Amino acid sequence: MRNEQAKDLREVEELTRKAFWNLNVPGCSEHYLVHVIRHHPDFIPKLDFVLEKGNHIIGNIMYTKAKLIDEENHEKQILTFGPLSILPEFQRKGYGKALLEYSFEKAKEMAYDVIVIFGNPDNYVSRGFKSCKKYNICINEDFYPAAMLVKELTEKYLDGRKWRYIESDAYQINEEAAEQFDSDFEKMDRKFQPSQEEFYIHSHSKII
Repeated sequence: MRNEQAKDLREVEELTRKAFWNLNVPGCSEHYLVHVIRHHPDFIPKLDFVLEKGNHIIGNIMYTKAKLIDEENHEKQILTFGPLSILPEFQRKGYGKALLEYSFEKAKEMAYDVIVIFGNPDNYVSRGFKSCKKYNICINEDFYPAAMLVKELTEKYLDGRKWRYIESDAYQINEEAAEQFDSDFEKMDRKFQPSQEEFYIHSHSKII
């Protein structure tokens, strides 16, 4: 595992595309998101890692800054990550776990205390993530998304006060630009698969 370098950029975009193609929607835009994040001021290059095996990159994770705001408008800078990409043929073999744990240690060394992500709980609760409701972290007014997950890098750092999560606008991508970007890659068939319905359910659910 090492930091992403300039020579890796296209290879990482290609592996991200393969990892997410047809996973959440027909096709994907995560490879364009990777491309956009690298140029955004919230991007943290020191927390942009690739995992190599046999001289080929098989995984990538990148982090951006985010923040929490309490009811007295005090702000806390935190982290979010994504996309986390592992080539399909190497998924479910522990590589994603290894990349996560390595990045957690590096983030702690940089004095970050909290990570908030949107993801499938099945993939992240084993890595120490818990429901945002348990930490009293919401979006908007009292909305606790089922897919919003929180990990304390510093144990018991969150003290129970109510926080509102503010994601970086790096994740607000232009779908038309994403389509144009994708046209420069190898053609792949777009199709429906059950994981897309699972994604829809998770992304539209909330904790009461």
